[in-house]
Amino acid sequence: MSITTTLYLLVYKMEAIMLLEVEISSLRVLMESKLEKTNWVKIRFKQLNLISEKRLDAICHHQLYHQRITKSYDKKVRLMVFQEGDLLLRKILTLPGKDQSKWASNYEGPYIVKKTFSREAVLLTRMDGDDLPRLVNFDSVRKYYA
Repeated sequence: MSITTTLYLLVYKMEAIMLLEVEISSLRVLMESKLEKTNWVKIRFKQLNLISEKRLDAICHHQLYHQRITKSYDKKVRLMVFQEGDLLLRKILTLPGKDQSKWASNYEGPYIVKKTFSREAVLLTRMDGDDLPRLVNFDSVRKYYA
């Protein structure tokens, strides 16, 4: 029975940190077992190659995991398509200093879509025909069903 030390390698990606465990026999244990230098070098070289293989396996596993999570997330995402003339409600953004009642409305409107842009932005007009001064992101609007 030999005593081994455990080496932890962290594989960093933008999405997550994965822990990879590789066991390498300690030098003291190898010296006590009285191996020849050539055998010791061969064993050490195999262990170092094993670290590279484990690292590649971990990276491959992480990529497959990321693809699986992306696929399951994309199933739930619905594409928002707005056309000119649609009625939308715009989210009310509260200022940090103002208190808002929990019963207050979260959306205001309805507004009419004047023009849509490819980068998920929309130009809105009020019901009386006045244009809003800024573009609005798709994230802060929802369809109005009368």
